[in-house]
Formats: sequence, C-alpha cells, structure tokens
Amino acid sequence: MTELPPEPENKSIMEQMHPDAYIDTSSMSKFEKINHHIGIYVNAVEVSIMVICVAALAILLIANVFARSFHKSLYFADEISVFLVLLITFTGVSYGVRKARHIRMGAFLDMMPPKMEKAFIIGISVISAVVLGIMTWASWKYLLNAYDNHHMSQALRVPKWIFYVIIPIGFGMATLQYIRTIIKNLTEDEPWQSPDQQSEYEDEEIGGV
Repeated sequence: MTELPPEPENKSIMEQMHPDAYIDTSSMSKFEKINHHIGIYVNAVEVSIMVICVAALAILLIANVFARSFHKSLYFADEISVFLVLLITFTGVSYGVRKARHIRMGAFLDMMPPKMEKAFIIGISVISAVVLGIMTWASWKYLLNAYDNHHMSQALRVPKWIFYVIIPIGFGMATLQYIRTIIKNLTEDEPWQSPDQQSEYEDEEIGGV
C-alpha cells in the first residue's frame, strides 16, 4: 500500500480537493501512474457533476413549488428533473464502483485469506466489467435508435437522445472502474476493493472542482 508523504504547506487547488493528488508517484510504474492520475481527474468530474445536478434539482423543484402557489408551474420542470436524475444516477454508478459503495458480501470477503480475497475481487471485477460492457453496448444501441427515429420530448421539444447520452457513458465509466480495480489488484500486494478504496470501511475525502 502506498504511504502518503508529509503534507506540503502550500498545496495547489487540485491537491486541496484531491488528497491523492500529492502522493509521490516517482516509485510507481508507468501503469500505476496512469491509473493514479485517471482516478484523480475522474473523481473531479464525477463529484462535480453530482453536486451540481443535486443543487440544480433542488432549486428547480423549489422554484416549481413556489410557482404553483401562484397557480402556475414550470412546464419544463418534469423533463429537466428526469434528465438531472439520470445524470446523478449513472454518474453515481461509476462513483459507487470507484469507491466500493455498491452492495457486496463484505463479511464473506473479510473472512478470506488475502490471496483468496484478491482472487475473488479480480473474478468479480472481470464478470462485472463484462456485464457492464454489454450494458454499455445495449444502451448505446438504444441511444442510436432514439437518434435515428427523431424522438422528441413533449415539453421542451428537444431530441430525446440528449437525455439518454449519460446512460452509455455511465455504464462505460463503471466498466472502466472495474478494469482499474483489476489493474490495481494485479499491481499491488494487498487486495483492493476498488481502484481507490482498499477497504469499504476506509475513511475518504470527497473532492470536486
């Protein structure tokens, strides 16, 4: 497991938001460095999307409730709410994989010897990556179908495929996180539940942009 160096007094904004950003990578292999930097920037994107979408959803719903008190409503509120929920959900799929927050048999894995635990994690990650890869492909086909048939939303009259774009992206990012988990376990001596979490009980700091 990589140990953190003494925390510098003057850190950049990226380092303040992402504790892993100032880890000394000089002793890492090229593969590990790539994996490490992917994690930093993916975290920034995912957390920022979820925070912005949750805030926007709250503002939109409050504004709609306020408008209804004057016997009016925002005609676009429902469709934008659905779009924001899709963004939060499918961005959260990738985030959950990366932070080992999906449902798992943690107690079962904890009872295993480290080598067996690592083998199980790699096996589960391979299966999950394959399943999510198939779902990425299927959702991409669905997106293309919506695009080819020119499906339009009822209120905003915008192409529905815009709402569906996040679905294959979310599944694809989750697939990438399982691949990173496999790489992490193949390059580290100890088992890792995800590319960023050695244990699902591990404390973490969440950062966005």
